[in-house]
Amino acid sequence: MLIVGLGNPGSAYASTRHNIGFMVIDELCRRHKVQSVSKSSFEGELFKMAEHFLLKPTTYMNLSGKSVLAVKNFYKIDDVIVIHDDLDLPFGALRFKTGGGHGGHNGLKSTDAAIGQNYIRVRMGIGKPEHKSQVADYVLSPFTADENTDLASWITKAADAVEMLLHTDCADVASKCSLKGL
Repeated sequence: MLIVGLGNPGSAYASTRHNIGFMVIDELCRRHKVQSVSKSSFEGELFKMAEHFLLKPTTYMNLSGKSVLAVKNFYKIDDVIVIHDDLDLPFGALRFKTGGGHGGHNGLKSTDAAIGQNYIRVRMGIGKPEHKSQVADYVLSPFTADENTDLASWITKAADAVEMLLHTDCADVASKCSLKGL
């Protein structure tokens, strides 16, 4: 299985809403004490966790699919999980689904174009700004002080759910791990 956390590379983006996927990958790496196996041709940070791979694309969000496709093809991986931020869900929500549209999310749009839509999505709600014109600034902004209070717990729950997805189907994980928000 290939587990992808979407985000943007670099310290300027490290604690932003758009990088919640990277944060979950970091938690999984910490738990499993994994080592990097990255190859420059993958355009991402790649880690090996037992028989699974963890990926943080370094292509920036709108080109994530390029990195996902390179790893998927090189290791001949069929099953993919993508962890991403979701503006349509309230902060702290956690949802799971297989397939579906990209909802305007550039990382999903790129991934869909590269590998198709048939992969598991771990949707992490980040809320949305008051006005649609503020979306770009909002997703690239850090979490608020109040949100930071719950952030570590939420990332832990998401990582727990991803670990369950390695052994259980998406519907079962959705029934046990979905959160309405914090």
